[in-house]
Parts: sequence; structure tokens; C-alpha cells
Amino acid sequence: MKYLNQLRQIFISCLAFVMIGSGERDLCGEDVTQATPSTQQVAFAKDADISWLSQMEATGYQFLDVDGAAKDCLQLLKDRGINSIRLRVFVNPSSDKVSGHCDKDETIAIAVRAKNMGMRVMVDFHYSDSWAGPAHQAKPALWKNHSFKQLLDDVYSHTHDVLISLQRAGVTPEWVQIGNEIPAGVLWPDGRSENNWSRFVQLLNKGYDATKPVDDRIKVIIHIDQGNDSDRLKWFFDTIEQHHAKFDVVGMFYYPFWLKSDFSETISDIADNLKEVMSRYDKDVMVVEVGGEYQLEQNTYNMLVAVIAAVKDVPGNRGLGVFYWEPQGEKSWSGYGLNAWRLDGKPSSVGCVSCRVTAMTNVWTPFLGILPVIDIASIGSSIRLSSMRWMRRISSSSAASRRGKASISLTRIENFTLGLAVSRFARPRVFDERQSVTDRSC
Repeated sequence: MKYLNQLRQIFISCLAFVMIGSGERDLCGEDVTQATPSTQQVAFAKDADISWLSQMEATGYQFLDVDGAAKDCLQLLKDRGINSIRLRVFVNPSSDKVSGHCDKDETIAIAVRAKNMGMRVMVDFHYSDSWAGPAHQAKPALWKNHSFKQLLDDVYSHTHDVLISLQRAGVTPEWVQIGNEIPAGVLWPDGRSENNWSRFVQLLNKGYDATKPVDDRIKVIIHIDQGNDSDRLKWFFDTIEQHHAKFDVVGMFYYPFWLKSDFSETISDIADNLKEVMSRYDKDVMVVEVGGEYQLEQNTYNMLVAVIAAVKDVPGNRGLGVFYWEPQGEKSWSGYGLNAWRLDGKPSSVGCVSCRVTAMTNVWTPFLGILPVIDIASIGSSIRLSSMRWMRRISSSSAASRRGKASISLTRIENFTLGLAVSRFARPRVFDERQSVTDRSC
């Protein structure tokens, strides 16, 4: 027992050293200060698509911290470890609060706020006036009667205009996504993939060509749904590569809810696919959309832990990050059930990617819960790791430790922290895992 206590104290001391090191760091020891292409930042991206935020604020929605105090949503996210945001762009959207907005000006306004808070930015071009996805890729009304040649110019001009406008406002995105969930193509019918793969790829490449002159370090993403489906991934990316598509990153989405199964049945599939795609096409990979049922907090918590681990496990640090889709999109406002916000206006226990530490405060860990919660009562006080799992894992290795044959590697410590429970200061509410939400829309 004495030896176990010594191991525990060594580990706690290491965490404390990370916490008081220079710069802003999360409990992984990763820098969470501002990153742009010019800084060559390679920190793992812990992210949220927050494209509804402008509309939510405009309708008076009030975001609350765990103590009930009103707080800027971006600050709530940053406090919990979010270091990047994703923003969708529609061409000429309506004023519908859920399916509209997200024009260039709103995108710039939120991007500037995020950048000023030290966050990185991804821009997601839909090339439509509203949602684009596997079942609908409608042309913007202003482009409806344009020839294919004009559509090529439209894609270039729209992409370049938004990115240059962002840059002039002081924001250079780190990533740009050309099209949204595009295995079936873009700008139907001209860019429908099954009709003409060559035309489809030409449109994609116009987006790429419009992005790189703004800053050639911006990484261009191609986005596919169903990241768990290996055959679908190979079919799509083999085909666009045959037509010479230009891109830097494969972005997948992963929603176990839409697969009608628990994440435990498919997480190994997406983990394998992330590695295979990286190797097969020599591209970086990300999970650019993920979500779980807001009222099944523990299950969503566990799913996100597993997704983070899968992306981090891609060799060569080529798994770049994970984006939760609209975590702040509380259901009573949005009608969307896969958010990470409670009905009382507060982040759920799965509300942000990881916790950040501020001395002399009690730190709460919602969202991914990938790290232990640290209770810092005062400077110089003991730091308590609130985790029975940690103690069980240490205890199970005690016999080997006593024989001097066991050591705790950095990788093993990371694995321990991925499984740690939330502290007594922020235990997730207990939900019946049989519950379901029948009224959902995406």
C-alpha cells in the first residue's frame, strides 16, 4: 500500500507540474492557446460546431454555468477545454432560426469572437441556401439557372470571398470543408456524383483552388457521412482520387443514434477506418461531426471518450481532432436531440471536450470527460483524483509492481485518464438508459 501511495503521489505531482507550466494547458498537457496556420500548431483539436449560436443569442436564449450564473456560451465552452469551432456557411439563407442564417456576416462575427478567445476555426461550405447533405444538395437560388461553367466560377468566387473577408477581419481558418456530407455530390443535378464524377470533382477542386491562395497552410477537408462504413469510404475516396480530387484531410461523421445501435457495436469500425483511410490515401483524418442523445449523458460520455481515443490512436499524430455537432443546441430551442446541453440551460456532463485547470477553483469536467477532475482547495493543498477506476487499475497491477516488474508509461497514464469518472463536484445525473427521445430533428 505504501508503494501504491508513492505511485499515486508521483502521478499527482506530474499533473501539478503540467498545470503550473507556462502557457494555457489542459489536463492532457496540451497547449490551448490560439492556433492559426501561421503558428504551425499541432495540438489535438477539441471542437464544437456552434453555427446556431448567433440565432440562439438573437432569440434571447440564456446560457448558464453550473452555478446558475448567465455566461457567454463561448466562454462556457472554452472553460471546458474547447479549443476550436466549426461554422457552416449558407449562400443566401432565410431567416428561419434553425434552417437559415449562417451567412457570411454572421460567420465572420462568431469567428472573430472565437479567435479573440484563442480558438481555432473551421469553415464548412454547404454551397446551398440551407442544409446540404446526403439526401439534398440544392443549388442556391441565385445559381439555379447557371451553366456548369458559371457554377465553377460561383464555387470559386463564393469560397474565396468568404475566406478573404474572414482574413480581413483577422481570422484565418485552420481548416476549410468543401461541401457537406458529399458522397452523392454537390449542386444537384450538375454536380451529382452518380451522374458525372468528373464534373463533381471539378466543383470540389474549384473550392480547393479558391482556398489555397488565401493561405496555402489552410487544410482542405472532404466530408463523408457514415464513417463506420469501410466499403462506402473506399468506394467514394477511390473514385474521387481517380478523378484527381485535391484535398488534405478526410473528415468523417459518426452518429450511433442514426445507426440504430449502441456505439459499442460500431466504435471499432470507425477506429479501424480512421487508420485505413490515413494509410490508403496518405491524408490526415478527423471526426468532424459526432453526437449522442442529450438525456443519456453517461452513454454519450462513454461514446465520446471512445471516439477521442480512436482519433488519437491514428499513427503519426495524423488524427487531428473531434468536433461535437451543436453541443449548445438545447432541445427546447432547436428540436435536436443529440446536443450536449440540459433543458435548464446548463451544459450537461458531456458538454465540453475536457476541463482546464484554474488555480484555487473547483474544476468541473463536462462533455468528453476524458480526464480526471482536480479539486484544488488552495495552492499547496493536496490534489485528489476522484476515480475508483484509477484505484482499481493501480491495485490490479500492485502484485507486479511489488516484484519491480511494472511501470506506468505515459501511454498507460493516458489510457487511465480516458476512463476516469467525473468528480463528486460534477457527477452526471443518473438516467435510465432505456429512455429515448422520440421527437428529434437534424
